[in-house]
Amino acid sequence: MTAPIKLYRNPKSGHCHRVELMMSFLDVPYETVDLDMANGAHKAPDYLKLSPLGQVPAIDDNGTVLSDSNGILAYLVGTYGDDAKWTGKTPVEKAHIQRWLSIAAGEIASGPAAARLVTVFGAGLDHAAAQARAHALFKVMDTALQDRTYLVGERLTVADVAAYSYTAHAPEGGVSLAPYPRIRTWITRIEGQPNFVGMARSPVPDAA
Repeated sequence: MTAPIKLYRNPKSGHCHRVELMMSFLDVPYETVDLDMANGAHKAPDYLKLSPLGQVPAIDDNGTVLSDSNGILAYLVGTYGDDAKWTGKTPVEKAHIQRWLSIAAGEIASGPAAARLVTVFGAGLDHAAAQARAHALFKVMDTALQDRTYLVGERLTVADVAAYSYTAHAPEGGVSLAPYPRIRTWITRIEGQPNFVGMARSPVPDAA
């Protein structure tokens, strides 16, 4: 019997949570290793062997070591899941799912994730600009969900897993979800999935 996957993480990181959520949805045994990032554990030599850029998450799957959350998602569904179900059954569907993975690394990272970095972790970023980018993105997401159950069609895919964490926790960054009813319904739908596992909550600023 193989050992559980080790997930090196910060428990309040959405990048880490999307990996944990994917493993839980796939019913893959895993254990978490929380890094003391405030004291530089992510820059320690031993950890840099796992994640050369000193970022979280990283996984060690019985000797297969990977970093970068979207790359890890691709590995997990390809190794432990129905790859076509999660990443697309047709070229067009694959393209739409890949688009949302790019959005997760782009607009989500620079919008709701960045806004939350300011309020939760004290990052020295332009909070107002990050909030504005988040709202611009959420307008597009809310419209996309107008005629579909999930971000790409009628079933849960890796696109939803990649987008969920920072979207659901956007209010912690001072970005209200009140104007986006379809996004709120989508969040509730994901949280109702079997094996759903949540991310640690942080206080919501009064303005959110």
